[in-house]
Amino acid sequence: MSYSLNSTLLLTILLAIGLFFFLRASSKDRTTVVEISSSQKSLKVLNDLCEWLNLRGWKQSGGNSDKKILIFKGQVVSSKFLAIFLGILGFFGSCSLGLVIIQIYPFLGWWPILLGLIGGPTSGIIYFKKSAREEKFELRLIEKDDNKNTFMRLRAHRDELISLENELGEKLQLKSDGSLFKTPI
Repeated sequence: MSYSLNSTLLLTILLAIGLFFFLRASSKDRTTVVEISSSQKSLKVLNDLCEWLNLRGWKQSGGNSDKKILIFKGQVVSSKFLAIFLGILGFFGSCSLGLVIIQIYPFLGWWPILLGLIGGPTSGIIYFKKSAREEKFELRLIEKDDNKNTFMRLRAHRDELISLENELGEKLQLKSDGSLFKTPI
């Protein structure tokens, strides 16, 4: 086997591994817990937060008044465009792997190209099924010594918490430690 075939096979396998990890990351749970405070009264903050969540499609599904917890649920919908795009990438990537296999093992004939019929639909279906899920948004009021400020612990998808801080941060005078905007790198 020549050096160029070895490197082509290696690059094709690396592309398949990249697609696998992208599919895995698209269904990864990114739930984050953050504590925020506001200088406004808790009733106003809660009303504005509930209104904002309802406008974004979240439905209140319960809570616990003793523990001061509100729970909202929402449905995450898969992107049909991205499922089709990943299916096309999976198809061409699998066909490329088939072409490399044909070059390395010519006695197999044209059969390895049929890998595209497996890899394409499989990658699109995996993304479409795993990325559609139900998510929760939990809001808990925390009692502090001073009644001037409102303290809350929010547990939700990281992107939803970032949107909350961006859209309602100034209006509700929200303050957090800023960890949502930091990347681990």
